[in-house]
Amino acid sequence: MLYSESLKKKKDFQDVYRSGKSFANRNLVMYQKENNLKKNRLGISVSKKVGNSVVRHHLTRLVRESYRLQEEHFSCGYDIIVVVRVNARNSTFADMNSALIHLGKLHKIYKGDVM
Repeated sequence: MLYSESLKKKKDFQDVYRSGKSFANRNLVMYQKENNLKKNRLGISVSKKVGNSVVRHHLTRLVRESYRLQEEHFSCGYDIIVVVRVNARNSTFADMNSALIHLGKLHKIYKGDVM
């Protein structure tokens, strides 16, 4: 199992936004696109509308940790961008975790045990 990398380049983000599929729920929007690699690349985006840098960084860490713990359940070979919505400002780790799993299932890239 190869571990995921970060999606960092603006060009990569734009490519996924332009030609990827997206689903959303209250807290998150997830864009996903096949990348023809044997691993996933995860990008996390939190707008300044969500809060100050402390809040944004906290939410980024929640999403990253949630993904890390669920990583083996996600199918390989995708670029995934998670956009944190303003609604998620006061979310707990459990909220983020279930939101991430929900979107993974909608995209049919989450192969975890059915709840």
